[in-house]
Amino acid sequence: MLFELNRASRQEIGLEAKSILKLALPMMIAQIAQVATGFVDMVMAGQVGTDDLAAVSLGASVFIMSYVTLMGVVSALNPILSHQLGAGEHESIGATGRQGLWFGLFLGLVGMLVMLGSRPLLAAWLTLPAHVVDMVNLFVTGAALGMPAAMMHRSLHAYASSLNRPKPIMFMSLACLALVVPLNYALIHGLIGLPKMGGAGCGWATGIVFWVNCLLLGGYIARHRYFKPFGLFERFDVPDLARLREFLKLGAPIGLSFFVEVSLFSLIALLIAQFGTVVVASHQAVINVSSIAYMVPQSLAVAISVRVGQANGAGDYRRARFVSGVGLLVGLAGALITMAGVLGARHGIIGLYSDDARVIAIGSSLLVYSAVFQLVDAAQSVASGALRGYKLTTVPMIIHTLSFWGVGLGLGVLLGLTDWLRPAMGVYGFWSALVVSLVAAALLLVGYLALESRRRLQRQPA
Repeated sequence: MLFELNRASRQEIGLEAKSILKLALPMMIAQIAQVATGFVDMVMAGQVGTDDLAAVSLGASVFIMSYVTLMGVVSALNPILSHQLGAGEHESIGATGRQGLWFGLFLGLVGMLVMLGSRPLLAAWLTLPAHVVDMVNLFVTGAALGMPAAMMHRSLHAYASSLNRPKPIMFMSLACLALVVPLNYALIHGLIGLPKMGGAGCGWATGIVFWVNCLLLGGYIARHRYFKPFGLFERFDVPDLARLREFLKLGAPIGLSFFVEVSLFSLIALLIAQFGTVVVASHQAVINVSSIAYMVPQSLAVAISVRVGQANGAGDYRRARFVSGVGLLVGLAGALITMAGVLGARHGIIGLYSDDARVIAIGSSLLVYSAVFQLVDAAQSVASGALRGYKLTTVPMIIHTLSFWGVGLGLGVLLGLTDWLRPAMGVYGFWSALVVSLVAAALLLVGYLALESRRRLQRQPA
């Protein structure tokens, strides 16, 4: 599993690491800015009260499950566009991007309808005070209305990043992060004639900000001279069902992989609701911190998917395997830094979410689990990104399903809610199972990447 690293000099490894980071860092900042929106929601809702924090936590779980799943499906555009760029098929890139926007719009409409349809199920499932359930559903409604824009934005994200121009993504995301703070405050407290929604106002702010982000990024791409030769907005194309099916065939397994991972965290939030709002709020605060930390390997995975896709598009399988290996090194180095930071500052981090001593105590102990799994989470994320660059998505989907639902959720229920293996551990049982599931996913995905990249290398003439 040396991924050609033993054949390369330190200088070559360093140069490739710099290329990956040059592409990944702007996307990382953009991703952190987007996830930080959730952090802002949690902090601002927590200042209102524990009930508002719990409502935002549960509403965000529904939103994130839908958003991340569909984001995974749209990410099929990355390897398709990067292959076209690597192969020099510049005339096809604009047409692919236009169909990608239709693809994002249709998926966003589906996501909106699913979220709106989930509200009666949430009302029936949640055993919380009625006003908290109402706040959850109001949050979900506002966030759902932003889903079409969110998916079109992800299409534009794939277009810009695959063309090696991630900085506009970063700038627009930072601008939207700055917007969400006053918008949240106005909707939570009912300022300037807006309705007073409490914590649910954060969901409506999220929906509005997605529309702003989509329009800003689209306007930038339409006007900047770098993107002009690719002609994304030079003409109008009607939806091409054959192309959309191609995108869906590649993207559906990616989306399911994302779904089984994020649903593991979201379903745990619903399963532990029986333990009360303090446990739910503590768990969700740690999930939010973990989501921010996850943006490091996730952004690296997108960059590596693009770099591997470009190498494969050019028919350079040795380079593709080498990029995969360097990506794993960079991901593990980033994970070590993240792990040390989370362990060292865990009490202060949770204190940002709530001043409730019970939330701080439970949350800071759960952050130990989050810190521990950073290494294996980075390995499985980067390996998944590299495999997407090879357009390999079905086996990773199966690995994610078995690891996260079979091990993570199944073992989590056994350890957390039953006495079958040992006395029920509550929320700590679920987090123990999370660690085990990520170890399994990392081992299987890195092994599969090593096998498939070697197979392609054998086809390449010496």
